[in-house]
Amino acid sequence: MPFRSLLAFFFLASAAHAQFTIEQALSSAFPWEIASAPRANRVAWVVSGNGDWNVWLAEGPAYQGRPATAFQGGDGQEISELAWSGNGERLLFTRGSGGGRSGESPNPNSNVNGAEQAVWLLEWNGAAPRRLGEGRTPLFTPDGKRALWLRGGNVWSADLTSDAKPAILFRARGSASDLALSPDGALLAFTSTRSDHSFIGVYSFSAKVITWLDPSTDKDALPAWSPDGKSIAFLRILSERTSLPHGARRSGSPWSLRVADAATGAAREVFRAEPGPGSVFQPVAAGPSLLWAANGFLVFPWEKTNWKLLYAVPAAGGPARLLTPGEFEVEFVEPAPDRNSLIVASNQGDIDRRHLWRVSIDKSSVSPITRGNGIEWAPASLSDGNLALLRSDARQPARAAILSANGAFRDLAPELIPAGFPSSQFVVPQAVKYSAPDGLEIPAQLFLPPGIKPGERRPAIVFIHGGSRRQMLLGWSPMFYYHNAYGFNQYLASRGYVVLSINYRSGTGYGMAFREALNYGPTGASEFQDVLGAGLYLRSRPDVLPNQIGLWGGSWGGYLTALGLARASGLFAAGVDLHGVHEWVRDIQDTRPGAAQLKEDYLRRAWDSSPMSSLDGWKSPVLFIHGDDDRSVIFNQTVQLVEELRKRNVDYELLVFPDEVHDFLLQKNWLRAYQAAASFFDRKLKP
Repeated sequence: MPFRSLLAFFFLASAAHAQFTIEQALSSAFPWEIASAPRANRVAWVVSGNGDWNVWLAEGPAYQGRPATAFQGGDGQEISELAWSGNGERLLFTRGSGGGRSGESPNPNSNVNGAEQAVWLLEWNGAAPRRLGEGRTPLFTPDGKRALWLRGGNVWSADLTSDAKPAILFRARGSASDLALSPDGALLAFTSTRSDHSFIGVYSFSAKVITWLDPSTDKDALPAWSPDGKSIAFLRILSERTSLPHGARRSGSPWSLRVADAATGAAREVFRAEPGPGSVFQPVAAGPSLLWAANGFLVFPWEKTNWKLLYAVPAAGGPARLLTPGEFEVEFVEPAPDRNSLIVASNQGDIDRRHLWRVSIDKSSVSPITRGNGIEWAPASLSDGNLALLRSDARQPARAAILSANGAFRDLAPELIPAGFPSSQFVVPQAVKYSAPDGLEIPAQLFLPPGIKPGERRPAIVFIHGGSRRQMLLGWSPMFYYHNAYGFNQYLASRGYVVLSINYRSGTGYGMAFREALNYGPTGASEFQDVLGAGLYLRSRPDVLPNQIGLWGGSWGGYLTALGLARASGLFAAGVDLHGVHEWVRDIQDTRPGAAQLKEDYLRRAWDSSPMSSLDGWKSPVLFIHGDDDRSVIFNQTVQLVEELRKRNVDYELLVFPDEVHDFLLQKNWLRAYQAAASFFDRKLKP
């Protein structure tokens, strides 16, 4: 049989092996967040599927999930920010997304009536959900009779015992955030951001006055009440101009913790980070980044040892004590109901996954709650001793579950994974490492096509995540964007591709020095070394066709895809670029002495780090996918690059989604994007 006929036969056979569609791979509903009621065995979580977001509820001891809202129509209006009343009888949530730079809420379905972001009230007794008013980030007062939320930088209030219209609670300069009610509900602490500085304010509901806590020229945030309601701890970050967006920041002016008298505003410093590593504050991904525990300690994250770990310091002041020793990153923090211990999600002992741990604050002890090959995150304590959480693994997608005291899992709504979901046909990715040309070791996950035999060679694809502050795991991701990307990588593997998902430098999960990579992004594109290394690693593998290696990625991954095609078309034969950054140059406002030279140096480095600076070497075909209402990477980034590639007769294809945003809100657009990408790779990488 002639060689070309043999290759054609091989690829037909590999395509025939694909037993599932991309629609099936992404057919499972995704759980966005989960929250437990403070004093009731009730749990709520957000579920999205087919472009619809809805709230689901479950109650112990059965914990059988049920839908509590019925938003339909696939309009892409997301639900977030669940907040329970103290007795568990009511739930607040936000529906819709914020206005972003345009001031308009995303409207990906091009609804002629427009879209909004609003706060809604849900009753446990089954009454229809009620819209309270435009805004976001709601919370109940302790008695459950009033709802507070943010809108346009102001705090709004609604009396839930009457039909009175919502109104602004108080007027103050700046933009309010970080709302925190005192334990008795008489006072409201908040952060007031005012351009280059911010204050902590305390509003009195009875006196209708604001007390400012130790105001300064610095940036104060994260107010945390003492259990007795008399004091407030907060974070202070010294005002410091920076001239290099996205540049590595391994040290800076050390941040501090202060404790203020809520009545007078007088404050004192109780802790200051040491100079050097960890002097730049980094919050945890979810949960409180500053907690006042019941035993008189303040708990906070610190990167003193290069790793994002938890520490405790007495509220009266004193040395900080390490609570979670080791080389790993704490990501989610959930205070236990007694506030004497924490439940955290981290990659301790399993750097490519997430597991749950119980941390004793007073004893500084850490004990495992979950182990194994699964991924667990977003813990939420229940009053019966059970734990609500989200979980996934290599084959089963993200879902809400209950973890009982005896360590047994029970999914809250197994019906949200369709009967035809192809979990048994997914491959289990392998953890691998390879070296970048400059010698840095890069972690990655390798997806091998099912049924590949020794001696067979297949086309290969490098997947590059966005962020860049992200980490891809050995299973379905906790993040919706990368949940979809993982499903697409599985689909590509099923179609005969060797897929390498890389965790390039400047990503999270591997410590501060790895995340704050020198000369990354617009300051030198050092992470491009990791993309080159991935291509060279695949080219060296005996199961890869060396001249048929592709790239795909979104956002920062789109940037690196474009950079790979512009600078290494001889290595990468084709690429799919989803809403990538193509030019880093931007205006910098800085009035310090020498700022003009800093700006000039930065602009030069930013241009040299951009795909637009290397277009004459771009020979490989590319597919661009972008929504024109993108609020993270403006659509013009693709407009400009397409214009330049046309001039150079580069083979390009386009898929544009009118009114769609960065993280596509419509399921049909995810499917169209991945269908187009798979078709593109089949045409460009398979003979």
